Amino acid sequence: MGIGKTLWRLGNRLAVVLLVSSLALITLLSQGRAHEVTPTIADFRVEDGQIALDLRLNIEAFVAGINLDGMEDTNQAAQATDYDSLRELEQDELEPMVRQFAEEWLETVELVAKGRVELSVTEVIIPDAGDIEVPRASYLMLNGTIPANARSLTLFWPKGSGGVVLRQNGVEEPYTGFLQGGEITPSIPLSGGAAISPAEAFVDYLPVGFEHILPKGLDHILFVLGLFFLSARLRPLLWQISAFTVAHTITLALGALGWVQVPAGIVEPLIAASIVYVAVENIFTRHLTAWRPLVIFGFGLLHGLGFAAVLGEFGLPRDQFMAALIGFNVGVELGQLTVIAIAFATVGFWFCSHPKYRGRVAIPASITIAVIGAYWFVERVFL
Repeated sequence: MGIGKTLWRLGNRLAVVLLVSSLALITLLSQGRAHEVTPTIADFRVEDGQIALDLRLNIEAFVAGINLDGMEDTNQAAQATDYDSLRELEQDELEPMVRQFAEEWLETVELVAKGRVELSVTEVIIPDAGDIEVPRASYLMLNGTIPANARSLTLFWPKGSGGVVLRQNGVEEPYTGFLQGGEITPSIPLSGGAAISPAEAFVDYLPVGFEHILPKGLDHILFVLGLFFLSARLRPLLWQISAFTVAHTITLALGALGWVQVPAGIVEPLIAASIVYVAVENIFTRHLTAWRPLVIFGFGLLHGLGFAAVLGEFGLPRDQFMAALIGFNVGVELGQLTVIAIAFATVGFWFCSHPKYRGRVAIPASITIAVIGAYWFVERVFL
């Protein structure tokens, strides 16, 4: 009996140490959300023998020479200091650097239509620097000549350039695809007809939603953990997750359709506040209250707007909008369920039935979550 209690105490303390350490690490990793890497959006159109390829991209990361393949946060790059300096520049200061970079980089972009198509820069659009903690999307407009007898094209996206969403415009059933650095498209008919199927769109966007939770959705992970630590039992957890899922699905759809738009400067601090709320309520409440699912529903609406902002940066295929949207949402749900499964496997399964679980595991974890959420709120509002 004594040995059993000793083992439980050791396991209990180890679990708390691991939780606190992990959550502290999350805080460190989360600093500089503006540095999260997003894919380039590339729209192309062929008219009168000319191809216009418009890139919406994080141009500072490219100019700084950051290898974006597999990169989740530019703070992890050796060139992070150079990147931050470039973000402070206005268009007239940064544009010459962009054009010099593009001259070399375009040699690695292989656009083939009955032979290689040479691309040149026609325009560079860089928003005002403003708040450098807020990401800015710049535009690099490219142009090239397509041979008269060309019927299709392929695009090789250079290694080190990260992900790109390639979208065809101006034709029926346009092509939409996602490439990583070093990948090439299939043959794309210039007249259209290469649109992906609903199943392909669903499958393509499933991992996008999942990755926004694991590993990129640190604030969403903490919110879900906050729901878990109220009670590891199935019934209260199911009520909370259901309310959260229904709510964020609504605003994700409305945001993706463009019917509801709320500035990130409002949404992001409120998401941080939602983390604080659920964690603090865990400390003072032992059971699921009647109002908690309603409050979580409201917070779910906020988180859905956050998901919609990410999806807007990634882009959706126009012809398979709903299939891609559903795939993204299902990916988000799978990510949330994975977080809960990991929490249950590492903590809940072993300790949740013990009478001291709340005092020695749930409350310390909730306090840590509340502190991190409060830090994020202050950072996003005042820093």
